[in-house]
Amino acid sequence: MKMKLWVVINLVALQCFLVCARKAMIQGKADATIPITTLSPPEGNTTFLGGTTWCVARPGASQADLKIALDWACGLGKADCRLIQAGGPCFEPNTLLSHASYAFNNYYQQNGNSDIACHFGGTAALTQSNPSYGRCAFASSESIKSSSASSSKYKADSIVIWWKINVILLLLYLARK
Repeated sequence: MKMKLWVVINLVALQCFLVCARKAMIQGKADATIPITTLSPPEGNTTFLGGTTWCVARPGASQADLKIALDWACGLGKADCRLIQAGGPCFEPNTLLSHASYAFNNYYQQNGNSDIACHFGGTAALTQSNPSYGRCAFASSESIKSSSASSSKYKADSIVIWWKINVILLLLYLARK
């Protein structure tokens, strides 16, 4: 009996931990974006410029600054950098400028096409020319919208399922008392 109570309490505690961890990750990501004044277009979707925009690394940026910005984008920035890993369709050309451009754009598109999301310490710039090449397709605001809608629905569904499982376990426990 005490073992079952212990299991239920731990399940509830785990759920609380997961919810708190998710909120902390969201807050951490929000805190990580420090507003910096730039000459980029105003915040928000920049399709008003006459088309879709992409964020790419500045060719004149120093290698050290690009490396720092790339590490941040793929780390704390949570950009999806799987395609620039060895063997990925965007790995070649294997240059810091190319990899940083892909990561910067991925972060920029995931964060609402805002000018702040395409700064990276001055190592990035907006372009209206699609930087995609060969098998390497750079995300655009349209491709991000379609994928984020399905992934956010999946996350919401998984949270509901988790809560239903917890409630069922709790009811089963209480019914056996």
